[in-house]
Amino acid sequence: MANMEIGPLYGEIGALLARDIREDPEGVFLYAEGGDGWIAPSLFKRVGDHIVYRDPSEELCDKLEEAWETEEPDKRWAALRFEIANDRFSFSMQYPDDLDPQESTSERRDRILKEHFGDFEVDYSDP
Repeated sequence: MANMEIGPLYGEIGALLARDIREDPEGVFLYAEGGDGWIAPSLFKRVGDHIVYRDPSEELCDKLEEAWETEEPDKRWAALRFEIANDRFSFSMQYPDDLDPQESTSERRDRILKEHFGDFEVDYSDP
């Protein structure tokens, strides 16, 4: 049976993403990994010929952790991809068995950014 509490949480995550990007949310991309007691989110947006990183708010991090904890223990994601496009949000999840244990979180994030955005330089100088 689907967890009925979880849907609204992902809607709140979408709203927080739109707020945290501090500009037009079209094209916002969040990659997060999580586990018991931790969440590691990264927030990105393509601007011209590069990708900008935005530091996610504490509120967004808390909401991601809440969403992770609300999932049934055997259905908790290890990685979450969340995107805003055409005024809608979509997300997909990967589970622990889906991730290569030899690949670090930062290696995986960099690979996924390249898959998502292509060969663009990432600007990590979040103002």
